[in-house]
Order: sequence, then C-alpha cells, then structure tokens
Amino acid sequence: MTAHRATLDAVMQQPDPSRGLWELVDSGLAAEVIPELPALRLEQDPIHRHKDVLSHTIAVVAKTRPDLRVRLAALFHDIGKPLTRAYVDGSVTFHHHEAVGAKMTRKRLRSIGYDEELVRDVTELVRLSGRFKGYADGWTDSAVRRYARDAGHLLADLNELVRCDCTTRNRAKAERLQEQVDDLERRINQLAAEDRRKAERPAIDGTRVMELLGIPPGPLVGEAVRHLLALKRSGDAIDDASAEVALKEWWNARSGG
Repeated sequence: MTAHRATLDAVMQQPDPSRGLWELVDSGLAAEVIPELPALRLEQDPIHRHKDVLSHTIAVVAKTRPDLRVRLAALFHDIGKPLTRAYVDGSVTFHHHEAVGAKMTRKRLRSIGYDEELVRDVTELVRLSGRFKGYADGWTDSAVRRYARDAGHLLADLNELVRCDCTTRNRAKAERLQEQVDDLERRINQLAAEDRRKAERPAIDGTRVMELLGIPPGPLVGEAVRHLLALKRSGDAIDDASAEVALKEWWNARSGG
C-alpha cells in the first residue's frame, strides 16, 4: 500500500470525512495525493448552491455511507468538470464531464495503488453518475432496463451516489429527487419481476408435448405448456420426468380418460 493510499483511506473511513478532506486540501497534501481535487476549488458550478465544485464534492462524500467504493466515486464524480467547462449563450456547461472524469479517475486511482477491481468499479460509477439526469422528463421501460443493465452489480451504489449528489438547501427540491429515485427503483424491481416471469419455461417444451400426446401444433399445445408452467410455479412438475407424468394426467383428465 502506498503512503498516499493509506492517507486517503484513513480519511475516507471516518464517519464524517469532511474535516479530513478539507485538511488534505488546505495543507497542500491533496495536491500530492489527488492533484485534480484542489482544482475544483476554483471551479464555479451554477447548478449547485455552493461557492465551488469542491465544496459540493466534499458535501456529497459526507452524505455517503462509509464504504470506500461509494466514497471514492463521490470524491471523483465531478473531477472532469474543469476540463469540460464551456460557455454557451452566457451559461456555463460541463458536457460529458462524467466520461472525461472516468478516464481521469482510472488513471489517478491506479497511481495511488488501488487494486484493479476497485479501480474498475469506481471508474464505472463516475461514468454513470450523470445517467439519472432526465428521468423526471419521463423514461420508457426500455430506458429503465438499460439503466439497470448498465449499472449491473453497481446499481445500489449508483443509486446511492445519485441520492447523495443532491446537496441543495431547497427542501422541496431535495425531497422531489428522492421520490424520483424511489420511483426508479420501484420500476426496476417491477420490470425485473416481469422479465423473470416471461423468461420462465416449463420443464418440457412444446415439441416434447406434441411427441408425448401425439398432437399437431395448435392451441392445445399452448394450453398444455401453460398448464405445466403453472405447475412449475407452484413447485410441481419441476423436472422432465414429473412434467411428463403431469402432462399425461392433465391430458387424460381433459379428454375424459
């Protein structure tokens, strides 16, 4: 473990890392450990009600649970803003700062000495950190599925980062964002359950049903398959042998013996 990594870990593991992070910046040590961090102090962000991006960043880190992966993602999530700053029609923009920040994050974490798995996860969280923007305008089910699929095993961490990235003092605005994330998570769970049900299959397929019953393709095959699927969902006919027995019993009962 490098000295820089030990220093950063010690700060990030504190219940409230705010004081430690400010001490790193004010002492000049941050310029050695994460030189991109002090640069945020000079960056004005019109979106957040803070004097600079650094203040916002430290506030976000302080809101996260004491998990190194999430906190590092919070620390680096706006790191690309100074390089992407532009003025459009009198307004400041930071287009694609997440993608730029992800590349910077990967390079910096590797230089500090973090293992490749953590580097990969934190980098991906930074890259996805702005994905939630626009949800309030209305996402299709496909967009919700894509968000969950792209996040993968980082979904819970990404949603926490989104929640903590709201540091506004406007209570109504903050509550509205939390409600939106709640709604997104509800839709993700609902769609996942629907997809699991659609992906279910009985133990034997329609071709085997036709072979066993000696019937041609048609409505009867679909009826038989749905019956076997219902049995499987209830815990019966879960393998080929039991499904074949159940099918014959259903066929005999349906055809009157």
